[in-house]
Amino acid sequence: MTNEQSKHMSIMTFLTKILNGTAIGVLVGLLPNAILSVVLSAELFKGNAFIGAWQNANVLFQAVLPALMGLVIALEFNFKGLKAAVIAAATYVGSGVTLKSSAAALTLLQQAQETGNDTLIKQALKVSNSYFTSGTGDIINAMLVASLTVFLLLCIGEKLGSLNIILLPIIAALCASVGLLMLPYTKGITSATGEMIKTFTELQPYVMSMLISISFAIILMTPMSTVAIGLAIGLNGISAGASAMGVAATAFVLCVHSISVNKPGVTTAIALGSMKMMMPNIFKNPIIYLPLTTTAALTGLLVPIFNVTGTPESAGFGLVGLTGMFASIKGGLSLFIASIVWLIVPLVVAILTRILFEKVLSLYSVEIFRFEIE
Repeated sequence: MTNEQSKHMSIMTFLTKILNGTAIGVLVGLLPNAILSVVLSAELFKGNAFIGAWQNANVLFQAVLPALMGLVIALEFNFKGLKAAVIAAATYVGSGVTLKSSAAALTLLQQAQETGNDTLIKQALKVSNSYFTSGTGDIINAMLVASLTVFLLLCIGEKLGSLNIILLPIIAALCASVGLLMLPYTKGITSATGEMIKTFTELQPYVMSMLISISFAIILMTPMSTVAIGLAIGLNGISAGASAMGVAATAFVLCVHSISVNKPGVTTAIALGSMKMMMPNIFKNPIIYLPLTTTAALTGLLVPIFNVTGTPESAGFGLVGLTGMFASIKGGLSLFIASIVWLIVPLVVAILTRILFEKVLSLYSVEIFRFEIE
């Protein structure tokens, strides 16, 4: 990208490129484990060393999601080589996916020092000084760090000349440092959202289920993690069922629209759990939230009617790996009823909302669901 092009880039174009890179990075990072986690965890494969290694690789794919985001975002801005590498590195580090050992490790060290056991102290000291990788990092923070790094590189252009090889990695590390300082505050966004949703659990079951289902449908199409929120606030019982239903409803709405304008692979990826890949579409066309929230609200009513329950672990997954459906079956729902509640009714409602909003009311064109990879 030339300096002249960067000067005339609009804020909308800049943000769209960030979201496009994020969407593809999330897709690549999450898809292997989303598709294969249930299959590879089957009893048939237990004890198989290769399958175990494959499972580990799928989980680690999730861990490098921020780096993938950074790389694809760099490519969106036509950065290559050194510049693409430093953006990827800054995004990974700034996401907080890998951090110094937790307070638990420091507590272990303190206890070891109190006992006076030299061997235990050495082991605890090693742990407390180690770095641990967990989850996917904070996607919001990763986007902010990537945006900051890209912005600085656009401003710098080619002014550094031959010093690029020395100074750009340092500048990127500085951006990552800013990201690490911002991390507690961006995590606070997720925490505050979770606390708001937690207040819904005190409402009458039908109202609660609709509001939670709608909330998770909305959150799913943002950089926030529905899984993290479900775990953080400990959703359980029908509140967990409602949150999972909101995620499932979103998948059905996106698939019902995507199948008309996208290649089969895109729709399949959405169905298998990569709904966030459609974030750029929603950013450019917020009206997509209309069929999403309507379907989520209507299917959310099924939760108290059929006593669809879940756990904190299943709350944010929806139908990814059939997690939400299996959790409700474990909670007492029959396979027949679960199939109707999780598969048939959401599909029918998604189709009807598309007919209503697209065909009858002409509020949007299905073209807004077209996923484009540049």
